[in-house]
Parts: sequence; structure tokens; C-alpha cells
Amino acid sequence: MDDAAFLVELSTIYPDDRLLTKQAQLVTYESDALTSYQVRPLAVVLPETQEEVIQTVRKCHKYKVPFVARGSGTSLSGGSLPTAGGIVIALNRLNRIIRLDVEDRFAVVECGVINIDVSLAAEPYGLYFAPDPSSQLICTIGGNLAFNSGGAHCLKYGMTSNHILGLKAVLPDGEVIELGSESLEGIGPDLVGLYVGSEGLFGIALEVTLRLLPKPEAYRTVLAAYHSLEAAGNAVAMVIAAGLLPGALEIMDNLAIQAAESAVHAGYPLDALGLLIVELDGESSIVEKEFSALMEVMEESGAYEIRIAEDADQRAKIWKGRKSAFSAVGRLSLDYLVQDGVVPRSQLSHALREIKRLGDQNDIQIANVFHAGDGNLHPLILFDGRDTANLEKAENIAGEILQMCIDLGGSITGEHGIGVEKLKYVPAMFSDSDIDAMQSIRLNIDPHELSNRGKMLPGDAKTAKSIDFHKHLLSQTR
Repeated sequence: MDDAAFLVELSTIYPDDRLLTKQAQLVTYESDALTSYQVRPLAVVLPETQEEVIQTVRKCHKYKVPFVARGSGTSLSGGSLPTAGGIVIALNRLNRIIRLDVEDRFAVVECGVINIDVSLAAEPYGLYFAPDPSSQLICTIGGNLAFNSGGAHCLKYGMTSNHILGLKAVLPDGEVIELGSESLEGIGPDLVGLYVGSEGLFGIALEVTLRLLPKPEAYRTVLAAYHSLEAAGNAVAMVIAAGLLPGALEIMDNLAIQAAESAVHAGYPLDALGLLIVELDGESSIVEKEFSALMEVMEESGAYEIRIAEDADQRAKIWKGRKSAFSAVGRLSLDYLVQDGVVPRSQLSHALREIKRLGDQNDIQIANVFHAGDGNLHPLILFDGRDTANLEKAENIAGEILQMCIDLGGSITGEHGIGVEKLKYVPAMFSDSDIDAMQSIRLNIDPHELSNRGKMLPGDAKTAKSIDFHKHLLSQTR
């Protein structure tokens, strides 16, 4: 590869202020939210139009230069980590909401549109975009699509894949394709479903057609405090067993409560060892009936304190605390790893006991914040990254948690994706033939493995050469 010739060609697309090659300019893009992994790219480009993205991908294909698409960089699995010798295509400036169809309830947006901005644009028409990751104030639709993000309300409303109707994408060879349509009724193979969650291995989604939903007529948000995390987990099973399907079922432990409270003053009970947030939504008459049943369950579940949001402000305050928990945990520790395993709901209590045992055994604090409704755990393993031994201990605990999830019949990821962080655990969940089949699909679309090389699939032929991990992680990733 002739780096100089390639950069000259990029300069025909981008002016100097949108083609970044200087060391100081590249530092911001060396990692995503998983900062333990760092790679300096050859260059970063800042396209402002879809055509610039297409031309960039074609240049990469011509020179066989690997590329990584990046939105806001909120990936917690190293999913937008640069590739050594490759470029980063930063997509935040592709942020137009192209069309908002109120009658048929869909929106066509560019990949760099911020998640919450879709709902803000649709709000005057009584509509919204349902997927609501904790990072929804900053994460982009392109990233949501790449990792099939969920959020607090995924129990009732599903993941991003349930809300993508169609997309326009540029494949790794520069071909532009359109998948799906504006209709809820698909025809033929579900190629949109194949693309969503592919973590950038199939090129770059330029434009996405999103399904919009009517805003619920009524909400009932309940906060219940427990003397143990296990009791909060048991309460989740009781809610589901009662035949209720809340919009959200979330749990936080005391460490997460303390962090969130110090950050945003949500009014959480600081002595609770387990905090359960339950939200019902829908038509007013139905919600009120479900609320009566829910309160019976809460009383029976052993909660020592039950609070009910009396208005929109109180509801917003409860959710602000929950959605700030990840960032707020930074107040407790210099560094932390966020895991993303999934277990069956019936195994929640067992999983929480095991996570506590691992923390106690290794003298490491673990804060727990998770989507209890679908068993998606988010243990935050606190450590001091300046101490290599401490980091190794934290990574080993993370691995044990993932193996536990597999052993209990779950998954190594619910919504954060594999990225680079979980590559070595993929063979524990999938057979060789499963991995070969996935790799075969990838190679048929991208035979040179240019698009997000070294992510998601451990069989990637160029993984070892393309990922230059931060030096203190080398022993953990080889």
C-alpha cells in the first residue's frame, strides 16, 4: 500500500480541515468508550455528504486500505477501534433527518443523526423512536444499527432491529445498495435483519428508514427498594409471572445508586442494596388496571420502600438517575470494564450471587446496572488501570462472568456487541461451523476484510496484524 498516494487521493475529496493526519488530531480517535484499547489510525476523514463517504470507500478499496466507520464513539466493546494503517471515517456530520412521514409513521435519517433527535423531531406529531440506549443523548443511529442496541424499554419494544425498515449502504467495494423499504411488510430474504448488528463488517449504512411509534397515552413509573440485590431480582420474576409486560424493568445495586445519586441527585434511597424501576405504559385504562396488579406484586415482593412518580418531572428524575449510572460510576473508580452478558430471567438471582462472589473473591468492587426484564447484565468491574495486575484481574473476572452467562444458557452480549473485547470468547459460544458460516458471509461481501477489520469474528484472517492493542493488554489478547 502506498500511503502517500492514498492520502493524496483523499485530499481530492477533503480539504485540509477535514482530512486529519497530524498526531494531535488523531489522538481523539485512537479509541472509543473502551479506552483500554488504543490504536492510532493513518488518517481520519470528516465527510459532510453521503457521496464523500462513497468516494472514500472506493478509494480504500482501490488501495486496499482498511477503514472503520465511527459515530460518537460510545461503543463499549472496542467496536469503533481504528485499524493500524487504516483510516477512520467519522460520520457525525451526516446528521440530516431527510424525511418524517407522520401518516405512515417512519423517518428517513442519515447515519450520524443522534438517537434522541429522532424522537424530538417526531414529538410534535405524537410519535417517537423506541430504542433508548443509556447513551441516547449522544449515540448515533448508525451505531445503534451496527450493534443492534436496546435500552431500558427493550423488554416490551424490542431492539433496534425491530425498528429498522430499510437502509441505504455502501459496501466495502464501493457499491451502493438499498435494502428493505418503507413498509412493515417485507418481501423476500430479511437482508435488513442480516445487516443490523453486523458491527460494520458489511460496509457503512448511509441512510436508515426508522419505524416510529405513537407515544404512549399514559405512564406509571414505580421505584422499589430492597434490602438485597437478590430480592430485587426475585421481584422481576414475580412481575413477569403475574402476566405483566412493563415497558421497562431495571435494577441497580448500591454502588450504582451511590454513584448516580452523587452525580444527578435523583432522590434514590441510599441505603437500598437493590433498586428496581418498573414502568408501565400504554392506553390509560389498561395502564391503570396493570398498575393495580403491579402494586400487589410489589407489596408481596418484600420491598421496604415503594415510590410512585406522580408527574412527568418525577418520572424524568428517576430515569435520569438510571441513564447516568454508567458515567457516574467514574466517580467511584479511575477505570472500569462494562460487561454485557445475558442470562435467562429465571437465572438472574444466581447470576447476581456469582458476580458478587467473584468480586469478593478478587477484592474488586463490581457495580451492577442492568436490563432485568430480558436478563441483560451490565456489571461494571472497577479497577485502577495504572496497575497492570489490577487490570488483568478485572479482565479475568469479566471473562468468568461471560462464561457463566454461556453456562446458564445465555449470551456473551445483549447490545454492546463483540467488537474486539469479546473476540476470544466467541468460540465458547459458537461452534467452528457456526463461525465458519459467519466468516463465509463476511468474505463474500468483503473478501479483503477492509471494513472494520479485526472485529466480531475471531476467524478474521488479519486480526492479529490489524489490532495493535495498548501495551499493557498484549498478554490478555494474544
